[in-house]
Amino acid sequence: MKYITVIGLEVHAELKTKSKAFCSCSTEFGAEPNTHVCPVCLGMPGALPVVNRQVVEFAIRAGLALNCDIQRFNKFDRKNYFYPDLAKNYQISQWEEPICLGGHIDINVDGKEKRVGITRIHMEEDAGKLVHSGATISTSDSSAVDYNRAGVPLIEIVSEPDMRSAKEARAYMENLKAILEYTDVCDCKMQEGSLRCDANISIMPEGAKEFGTRAEIKNLNSFRALERAIEYEVQRQQEVLEDGGHVVQETRTWDDAKGITLSMRSKEEAHDYRYFPDPDLLPIKVDDAWIARVKAELPELPAQRQARLMEQFNLPAYDAGLIVATKAMAEYFDEAVKKAKDPKAVSNWLLGDISAWLNNENKEIGDLVITPGNLAELTNLIKEGVLSSKLAKKVFAEMLKDNKSPRQLVKDLGLEQVSDAGAIEKLVDETLAENPQSVADYKAGKDKAIGFLVGQIMKKSRGKANPPMVQELLKKKMQ
Repeated sequence: MKYITVIGLEVHAELKTKSKAFCSCSTEFGAEPNTHVCPVCLGMPGALPVVNRQVVEFAIRAGLALNCDIQRFNKFDRKNYFYPDLAKNYQISQWEEPICLGGHIDINVDGKEKRVGITRIHMEEDAGKLVHSGATISTSDSSAVDYNRAGVPLIEIVSEPDMRSAKEARAYMENLKAILEYTDVCDCKMQEGSLRCDANISIMPEGAKEFGTRAEIKNLNSFRALERAIEYEVQRQQEVLEDGGHVVQETRTWDDAKGITLSMRSKEEAHDYRYFPDPDLLPIKVDDAWIARVKAELPELPAQRQARLMEQFNLPAYDAGLIVATKAMAEYFDEAVKKAKDPKAVSNWLLGDISAWLNNENKEIGDLVITPGNLAELTNLIKEGVLSSKLAKKVFAEMLKDNKSPRQLVKDLGLEQVSDAGAIEKLVDETLAENPQSVADYKAGKDKAIGFLVGQIMKKSRGKANPPMVQELLKKKMQ
């Protein structure tokens, strides 16, 4: 039997504020456990929360960038549940009146465009963090609690169940991350938990009108984990149904080492969180002037930047899409092309050798010591004929060490490309005299012979001879 996969994502993005949502405690990551806490975020009796205005501003900015309708009236509610990481035994969130409704993200998977709807975006505070003694919660004997994260401001972005594959879910998440980075509302450091998602996954027989029973996979904090978890869960649910069983509604966790999802708790019935308006916080009213100001201040977003790079620099859509996928890469490119004579060459280096180095070293573009100006200079040297593409890779390797000027490195290493016609002609004449058989082969119609001759000349010149000039002279002399 064929099944259709149905996926919806709930993404939690930590807002890039210096202080928490309802108190002045620091949001800095990595502090000693329980040092960024106060009576408010610890839920002490009598402590009163005060809304951080920047949280509301960032939520509006994210909502506008994601094509949402900003709600002029919204309010905070108490979501009541009992868990060790929740000091107050309730979470301040938004239920009935969230700050954003509607919206969408456009994705492209295997050349096909698709629009994924956004149901809502609401503001809330984060809970604390459980530090497990084992590798996962299901394999731990004990857990400690760090409340530094309690009260850190979040927006939760809830998608419609519009995605039909793990690839689509990954594309949605990648596009969302890029938009949040560009708007500067979240640092999107998934390894630090500042961007994480829960995936709701179900399957239904092809042709069915109702969705199947869903399982929720909690706290996926990398694109790879998201894709793998969905693929595994779809396969698991198919096997359950094909064995005559039925999928139960439950919350599951992803074990990355084993590549499987594990049951955490049953969720057969919707949990009653007993939402009610938070009596300590006034409703928030957002006027048109506030929305208009934030909208006017929105930066160039990824889709707009991709279109600009395609039009301004004639880049292919695929290349431009890869460059704008991260804000830092796009800014690096824009800075480099200010001094480059060949924008496509800058793109090729960024997506080729530089990306390969970043992946191999597990680095970000911000860790690259080569400045945009020096990358532009390297491409200019190739364009000017001073440096061959092969020797440019040697210069690039040296630039990775301490970002010396490529022009200076060419001189220091003695790598200037030989473009003097007289010097090259001498090498050509020597090579032709030494290889009469190759000359005969070429004249007999064996075009490959010229490649051998070019190779011999490049050896003699230690790679410095200008290859196009070498080819031109060889053909001229062998006519």
